[in-house]
Amino acid sequence: MISYLIKRILQGGLVLFMVTFFTFTVMYFMPGDPARTMVGQARVTEAQLELIRNKWNLNDGFLERYWSWISNLATGDLGTSMMRPGQPIKDMIQSASWMTLQLTTLAMVISLLIAVPVGVLAATKRNSILDYISTFGSTLGVAIPNYWIGIMAIVFFSVNLGWLPPYGADSWRAYILPVLVLSIEEMAAVMRLMRGTTIEVLGQDYVKTAEAKGLHRNAILTRHVVRNALLPVITLIGYRMAFILSGTIVIETVFSWPGLGQLFFDAITNKDLQVVQAIVLLLTCIVVLMNIITDMMYAVIDPRVRVR
Repeated sequence: MISYLIKRILQGGLVLFMVTFFTFTVMYFMPGDPARTMVGQARVTEAQLELIRNKWNLNDGFLERYWSWISNLATGDLGTSMMRPGQPIKDMIQSASWMTLQLTTLAMVISLLIAVPVGVLAATKRNSILDYISTFGSTLGVAIPNYWIGIMAIVFFSVNLGWLPPYGADSWRAYILPVLVLSIEEMAAVMRLMRGTTIEVLGQDYVKTAEAKGLHRNAILTRHVVRNALLPVITLIGYRMAFILSGTIVIETVFSWPGLGQLFFDAITNKDLQVVQAIVLLLTCIVVLMNIITDMMYAVIDPRVRVR
């Protein structure tokens, strides 16, 4: 197990290097002058623009700038932002990460609390009204884009009814719309998979043997069915939890949520390379870490994995 864990960590390090190098390459060759973007509509001379480029090392070569960024990263220095001059990127990332973490954690908890039991019930009551409703609802949840749901939610609950704020994060009421919109797609995906895997497990021989022995239906579901049906669901949860952070870019933009998604969008718009690199590095670390945790959770739920 230890050797496998070390192998996965080394693989993750290689992925981190490849992703950061590719992102740096794309941002470096992106059309436009970051110095001109930085000054906006202000009237400046070419000499002043040249001073800005020298200050931010924009005249350095590709490899020189990349090596400088990697060297600073090794010491924990993410640099300072160009779009917010003088503000450390580390502080910006910490503030935005906390807001995004709240949003994604609440959305995932709500999704699991509803999707897992509903998926199990739909599987045990196949072709019932509950099964039809849950299947139809999960299909809609996967098919409809969450940004469209977010816009419609703002129009209905904020503009027409005036019940909830359409943007910002000033109060607990501002959390309701983005959390619910973000949880709809996650809920639909988990519910569909939980229903399918539960139906598959219910047809296994060991479940029929348990029923023949006279075990109570609830005991069979909790000890045998749900535990085995959760294995592919855990894979999905790990995958969705990792990529839900990147998925918040759209939702945070729609609701003007001050999280990583909004910060990432602003950094790309302003060609702030170091902020983009820092966010991509963080998201990649989360994806790699969630994949490792998912593999480790397999061993906790299924003893056969530990034997192998």
